[in-house]
Amino acid sequence: MPTGERLRRALRSHVRAECLDWLLIVSRRHLETVLRIYTAHYNRERPHRGLALLPPHPQNADTPSSGEEINRRDRLGGLIHEYHRAA
Repeated sequence: MPTGERLRRALRSHVRAECLDWLLIVSRRHLETVLRIYTAHYNRERPHRGLALLPPHPQNADTPSSGEEINRRDRLGGLIHEYHRAA
């Protein structure tokens, strides 16, 4: 089996297990929106083991000090939680 096909199958099962199995998709537009939000989270916010648990494209590269307030933002109806320092 070619490598591209293996990667597609792995990605498809990963997206299903972490995202689509938990949501009721009602239309093609809804599916596209969910996939766009999930992909943005996966590529910018989610820690990756291959990168020493750092996100691939961190928006906040600095580690917060212990006195700073942290805000949580829920995405996809609370399925995904993103944490950011308060402004």
